Parts: sequence; C-alpha cells; structure tokens
Amino acid sequence: MSEEHTHEEQGLHDHAYLHAHGIAHQHGHVHANQKAVINRLARAIGHLEKVKRMVEAGEDCSDVLVQLAAVQSALNNTGKVILQDHLRHCMVDAVAAGDQSAIDGLCQAIDKFIK
Repeated sequence: MSEEHTHEEQGLHDHAYLHAHGIAHQHGHVHANQKAVINRLARAIGHLEKVKRMVEAGEDCSDVLVQLAAVQSALNNTGKVILQDHLRHCMVDAVAAGDQSAIDGLCQAIDKFIK
C-alpha cells in the first residue's frame, strides 16, 4: 500500500480484507467519527460529574433532573453517531460479505440501545 493512503483507508482495506476472507474480527478499527464520539463522551462525563456534585451539595431536585436530561441527551446523540458510523462502514462490508451474524448483532445492539 502506498504512503499516499490515509490511516482510515488502510483500516477500511483491512476491514474489507477480513470480511472477504471470512476472518472473524472484533471491529477494533478506527472510524472517521472516533474523535467526535470521544468528544461527545467527554461532555457526557462532564455533565454526569456535575450531577454528582449537585446531589452531594443538596441542590434542587428539579435542577438535578434537568442536568440528568442533558446526560441522557448527550449519550443518545453519541449513540446515533456510533450507529450511523457502524451502518456506513461495518454493515456495508458485512452485507457485501453476506455476514448475517453482523446483522443479527446490530439488531441485538439496537434493541438494547433503544430500551
């Protein structure tokens, strides 16, 4: 592979190769949105730490609930980014390779995420 290829292109090539050759793997590769997901998770952690401090300080329950809503929203939005990335990359490859187990795994993950 030439040096012109980006790290992401190498990862996509490796992923396609694994699927094409029927080699099981754990989706440990880096996606285009990894940095955005990490940033969103950091914000959610910050919101959750604030909730903890609010409870420790005995702040108003209504204010705590509003902050908890911010945590839930941040996590849901992070899940959407991960799901979209998964569909655009992993699932496209899985469908092309006829990998029914990847499709089944996605369905199970969606069921747990939406609960």
